[in-house]
Amino acid sequence: MIDIAPGGRTPWQRLRAAVSDAASFRGWVVNANDGIIATAGLLQGFAGAGASDRLLLFAATAATIAGGLSAGGAEWAEVAAEREAEQRAAREESAELAADLQGEIEDLAAHWRAKGLTPETARKVAEELTAHDPVAAQLEAEYGIDELMAAAAPVWSGISSALAYMLGAFVPLLITWLVPVQTENTLIFAAVVVSLILTSFIAARAAHLDMRRVLVRSLVVGIGTMLVSYLAGLAFF
Repeated sequence: MIDIAPGGRTPWQRLRAAVSDAASFRGWVVNANDGIIATAGLLQGFAGAGASDRLLLFAATAATIAGGLSAGGAEWAEVAAEREAEQRAAREESAELAADLQGEIEDLAAHWRAKGLTPETARKVAEELTAHDPVAAQLEAEYGIDELMAAAAPVWSGISSALAYMLGAFVPLLITWLVPVQTENTLIFAAVVVSLILTSFIAARAAHLDMRRVLVRSLVVGIGTMLVSYLAGLAFF
């Protein structure tokens, strides 16, 4: 089984790379937003139904734990499936190279000719890349895979997603634990709005997106979720 680690990097180096990667960072912010919105929406629904302070505490705690595990599990499954697909493609390319090396070089040269290189240059590039790492050259050309995922990547992705979700859910959870039930609905609403503004700013800066659009989308989803949940709770009270 082919299993190529990304450049032999240490876990700390992989963590720094993930933090500096805009897509990964944006994914963490999205998970944190999900934690904020889902937990706050659940609490507003219970509050609309007239739930006691004890029940709200239980609901907030359960939502944080269950939501974090669900988010982490879903991310782990998704990344694990992606890694399995990469490994399968690597095995197939390795078998094809073993069966017909020159034919694979020709295919690789055709790829580079399509990119605009002259036939002579394309052939030379294909031969040099194949000499260096034949499987990697084919994977990049045919699948756009620059680097095979490390074996630990799905686990790390799942853990980071779970932590990000729980960190977001901790905002309404903390208010539920510390604030009297008579005032916590207002404070949860205000804290969620402030948190969504902050995460929207971070996400927009990290991904170079329009701050106003990101903020509007986050607030519409967040406020809308809390409002609908609260009205649903009133309807069943």
